[in-house]
Amino acid sequence: MVSELVSQRSYATEAGTRRFAHRHGAGKAADAYSQLAHLELSSVGIGTYLGQPSEETDEAYQVAIVDAVRRGINVIDTAANFRCQRSERAVGLALQQLIADGEIYRSEVLVASAAGMVAFESEPPSNKAHFLHSTTVGRGLCDEGELVAGCHCMAPAFLAQSIEKSLENLGLSTLDIYYIHNPETQLHLIERPLFFERLRRAFEVLEAAVQRGQLRAYGITSWMGVRARPSDRDYLSLQEVLEVAHDVAGSRHHCKALQIPVNLAMPEAFLHPNQPVRGQLLTALDAARQLGLVVFGSSPLHQGRLVQRRLAHVPPLPAMCQLPDHDPAAVEALQFARSVPGVASSLVGMRRPEHVATAARLLYHPRAPLEWLCSAARPNLSSSYVG
Repeated sequence: MVSELVSQRSYATEAGTRRFAHRHGAGKAADAYSQLAHLELSSVGIGTYLGQPSEETDEAYQVAIVDAVRRGINVIDTAANFRCQRSERAVGLALQQLIADGEIYRSEVLVASAAGMVAFESEPPSNKAHFLHSTTVGRGLCDEGELVAGCHCMAPAFLAQSIEKSLENLGLSTLDIYYIHNPETQLHLIERPLFFERLRRAFEVLEAAVQRGQLRAYGITSWMGVRARPSDRDYLSLQEVLEVAHDVAGSRHHCKALQIPVNLAMPEAFLHPNQPVRGQLLTALDAARQLGLVVFGSSPLHQGRLVQRRLAHVPPLPAMCQLPDHDPAAVEALQFARSVPGVASSLVGMRRPEHVATAARLLYHPRAPLEWLCSAARPNLSSSYVG
């Protein structure tokens, strides 16, 4: 433990995640962990998106992350732009505490971050547009046209610096997954040939970072593009994305991960076949499986909306899947998100003790059966489908 503690030159491994899962009772709770990409990952992960860029929220996240890992959660997701880089730093402090106290090895937890949306520094500046421009174009990290919508950038120099900054914030030498955050943002303003050329240059940077040992794998997060209709301007074809990775690095490319919303209000990735793969039209989750992508589900509670207002059409959960002493709307939403076939881990925003307690307890309950998932999701598909 000492050598790993000093250098933290490690990453999530098959042996490490298996050891973590075994220590937390994976053998007694078959649905607690997903075995994907040679890793054992908790079916619920911790997300760090929401909250104010304040010391109070920093401390809340740090405490929540430590508690979540102690309770058996070994997937941690963050991004440079979450809370002005403060979420990355909170994750780093929590990991430092857990490793220093001898509670985990770095190899037991998967840590992911992302770049693309230009991040503020600790707090929102008074002139946001000036800050975003001066820290990218102004520093020679991209050309004027590569800063899209004033906030999104995939330029090679920008991504290379972003990786360095994320590693510094997290106190790590290697990230397990690094995403390009919502690349479809650029499709609103540039044409597809230019978009895919920029994506190719971005993947070249990410592959080089893998070779240097800074990253283990990379991928994309997508809020709209992967769920959209093929006719929509911001639609993303997973097959085309993987073709870019193959062009860059051949069959040994490291584009291995996808993060998309999977929740009761946004079930498209589960039900709607909008992704062409080798002549077939598949759902995003089936397409990802065919293409060798590990999927992490985002926004399982739809940023709290599914707790504030329970969907009336959702049938009761089977008794074995319930948590009787917890909010039924939250339990239904979380059970749906973690149980959909093809989702390795559902990323739940947790910065309060009660959030951690609910998610961690649910981890050791059976996942919801497919029949319930289909009944719960189908009535909401037509109204939720992005246009």
